[in-house]
Amino acid sequence: MLTIALPKGRIAEETLAIFSELFGDGFKFESRKLILEVGGFRFLNVRNQDVPTYVEYGSADLGIVGLDVITEKELDIIDLLDMRLGCCKVAIGIRNEDELDWSRPDIKVATKMVNISKNYFASKAVGVEVIKLYGSIELAPLVGLADAIVDIVETGTTMRENGLKVAEEIMDSSAHLIANKNSFYSKKEQILELYGKIKELIEKR
Repeated sequence: MLTIALPKGRIAEETLAIFSELFGDGFKFESRKLILEVGGFRFLNVRNQDVPTYVEYGSADLGIVGLDVITEKELDIIDLLDMRLGCCKVAIGIRNEDELDWSRPDIKVATKMVNISKNYFASKAVGVEVIKLYGSIELAPLVGLADAIVDIVETGTTMRENGLKVAEEIMDSSAHLIANKNSFYSKKEQILELYGKIKELIEKR
């Protein structure tokens, strides 16, 4: 039996819609249940950030998670397919009245994406102090905690409503189908069959 970790949160609805097409109307998690078994598959309902951890450690054979999470966690998994869902960008945000000054000796950045931020600023040869936050990141530049933020941007509305603007885009992100390395070799036939069905569905959309 293949075990697949599906995300809660931002990309959950679009992901569930794909699997409903594959498995029919019976495909839904009952109220607070976290495990669903259907069509010879087991599905786990987990937080988006935790999906790659379940996959890397082999508790799930496959998972669906944003490319931003894969990049941030730098995990040892197989990236099988861009599902073209939940498209967004990772971007640097600053106050409307500010400009991003790359000549400064160091910049304070508030984010939950510590690795992505450090790597990006390093690629610009700019010193950065990263302050890790877990929510309400837009607040940081407004109260002087940080000069800039690095965050997910879909439409830019949240930044605009909080007096911020996108100063620079770091990367595009969307939901990807990922696999555990051992599972990919031991259950290759099953995985590739499901992969083929998902790919076909996505290409029809």
